[in-house]
Amino acid sequence: MFTGIITHTARVASVDARSIGLKAAGAAGRLKIGSSYAVNGACLTVVRKRGGILGFDVSAETFSRTNLGDLAKGDVVNGEFPLKVGDSLGGHLVSGHIDACAPILEMERLRAGFVRLRVGLPGALRGLVAEKGSVAVDGVSLTVSAAGDDFFEAALIPETLSATNLGARRAGQRVNLEADLIGRYVLSILESRGRIRA
Repeated sequence: MFTGIITHTARVASVDARSIGLKAAGAAGRLKIGSSYAVNGACLTVVRKRGGILGFDVSAETFSRTNLGDLAKGDVVNGEFPLKVGDSLGGHLVSGHIDACAPILEMERLRAGFVRLRVGLPGALRGLVAEKGSVAVDGVSLTVSAAGDDFFEAALIPETLSATNLGARRAGQRVNLEADLIGRYVLSILESRGRIRA
């Protein structure tokens, strides 16, 4: 379990059809073989540690459902350590199970260093992304400022832009999306009781 509060970024050291290697300053010392670690919001398991490089096996399923397959050597990804009992829940509950990928539609630069982010909203997530609700974008916990039938928006503050890889993102790039966990359960309960149609 994660919070969507990104603690650091990491750089891709290697990537192939079944694995990713990351150079994450400070992360290698905190993680051991078998540890969970979120990469752009996707929960992965550390399987190798060599010379400060963390290695992760990645299934074809994970590559196909996330933007991890888009990565190239040198790319920057968001990293997050798993939540421990007693940790502050600064963002929202994030499972690390990516629901979908979607393209960034617009990155509008605003005054005072803010950015309005607009992302495509896949049909599978309609009803799970709502104004003033939470969504994880590449693992970053964001508050939805607007939502339409096929898009949602969030305001990115300067701190988020500098502390995550979102500051370097541009329109057309795909981001990983995870809907709010609590909203997912509420929707599932309502659907199972016939209150709403899927």
